[in-house]
Amino acid sequence: MSVRVQRENFDPGAEMDALCAGRVDVGACASFVGLVRAANDGSGVHTMTLEHYPGMTEAALEEIEAEARQRWNILDVLVIHRYGELRPGERIVLVVVIGAHRGEAFAACEFIMDYLKTRAPFWKKERRADGQHWVDAKQSDDAAAARWRE
Repeated sequence: MSVRVQRENFDPGAEMDALCAGRVDVGACASFVGLVRAANDGSGVHTMTLEHYPGMTEAALEEIEAEARQRWNILDVLVIHRYGELRPGERIVLVVVIGAHRGEAFAACEFIMDYLKTRAPFWKKERRADGQHWVDAKQSDDAAAARWRE
């Protein structure tokens, strides 16, 4: 398990290779990379600034990862989430799940991302042509996370 919250960019391929290196028990590597969009709700986005509380954010991500491990038979997880000022096209988040089988890895990866969107303490502010705006949680994110409730 690895959770990193960082300003620096990351290389998804290198991160996946490192997670799988030397392992012969891995049959599947499922991943998700989130990027900053150039538009949100019909408005052009110049930059997105992500803020978080150090320590609290990592703990929340670790709890999400632990819950995924309880639900699915997976081998390892990597979550990298950036903070600071980002521009359209830049990477925000990487979730990688490795497992013996693709179904478990895909489900765990999707679960982690859905819960990250609704439970991780990040705050997003977009700078647009008409000023700065805090980004509210979307109902579609809540609906995606709700489907995992038992």
